[in-house]
Amino acid sequence: MAEAQDDAPEAPRTGRRTAARITGRGLIALFSAVVLGTTATGWFLLDRLDDVSSSTVLAEPAAPDEAEPPPPRDDGALDLLLVGSDSRTDAHGNPLPESVLRELRTESSPGLNTDTLVVVRVPHDGAAPTAVSIPRDTYTEVPGGRPEKINAVYGLAKAAAAREEGADEAGSRLAGQRALVRTVQRLTGVRIDRYAEINLLGFYEITEAVGGVRVCLRQATSDPDSGADFAAGPQRIAGGDALAFVRQRGGLPRGDLDRIVRQQVFMASLAGEVFSSGTLTDPARLNGLIAALRRSVVLDQDWDVMAFAQRMRELAAGGVSFVTLPLTGVGLRDDRDRSIVTVDPPAVRDFFAGLVAPPPPGLAPAAPLRLDATAQPPPITSDGVPCVN
Repeated sequence: MAEAQDDAPEAPRTGRRTAARITGRGLIALFSAVVLGTTATGWFLLDRLDDVSSSTVLAEPAAPDEAEPPPPRDDGALDLLLVGSDSRTDAHGNPLPESVLRELRTESSPGLNTDTLVVVRVPHDGAAPTAVSIPRDTYTEVPGGRPEKINAVYGLAKAAAAREEGADEAGSRLAGQRALVRTVQRLTGVRIDRYAEINLLGFYEITEAVGGVRVCLRQATSDPDSGADFAAGPQRIAGGDALAFVRQRGGLPRGDLDRIVRQQVFMASLAGEVFSSGTLTDPARLNGLIAALRRSVVLDQDWDVMAFAQRMRELAAGGVSFVTLPLTGVGLRDDRDRSIVTVDPPAVRDFFAGLVAPPPPGLAPAAPLRLDATAQPPPITSDGVPCVN
């Protein structure tokens, strides 16, 4: 999720990969209604997701200006791209009223950033899934254009389609979605099989629908840009507070990298709330989830929600690891003086391939390196919630 200041600097640090690795029940917390298939009531309500907004984002053949074809479809895993955008519209492109924007603690904006990007790899062989966060400031090659911060790709392509092709709102959003998918595929070397996008409104409403999410902070913190104002220790947050929690990076020791850790632990905690009996046996909460998804979520057109819900039931008993993309540099500036993080593309592709297949004989797997050598794994509170910055 985005915040008001796009280029707040981060403290210099070295290394290639964050240390955060969290396991928990559940898989896609951002799109938690997939678990509704665990009850008879859930199956009935899940059928109402037929009218969730859909996109032909994955139906496009390789773009003619791409130097190489997209990755092969059979890459050893089901790969999902989860996108959290700061769009001030609903899933149908309708502007949010000012009263709603005030609840979201933001204001109207013509731009669009995708500041939460997660690729979930679900191996075909039944191994545990891995959710990989891509930092918003990752500087990467963009098909058909100059290198860019990855969180800007969607918005720039959307604006270009509207300006150069005269596309309407739906057409320009589709151009942005496709550009983002191509960029992620080029960066990771994996073929995106499913696409799911949620905006600020949906995130707000989902957390309200489940009655809030448990989090824990090591110390009190506040940040006027995101609206964050939290005490230290365990607490339950929802709505505007939940948005502020995952959007804050001002005042955090490692800036955006600490924000990513927050997002990861929040997703795991939200999944736990959705799987809890308090949600699965409460028709009002289930109805709230459905309403939030219908207003604010976009899925690719071939997403079979019923079949996917059954698959998630099978995976729910296993652990899901949350990790962050391997990085080569943090707190750097590009030629436009913007804060960026850098990556080694071949190493990134090897990293993703290694999530579903062992390294070739004689080649040892790369040891995970921490961006901050003094960083410690988040301590676990008595009720199982990790404490973070």
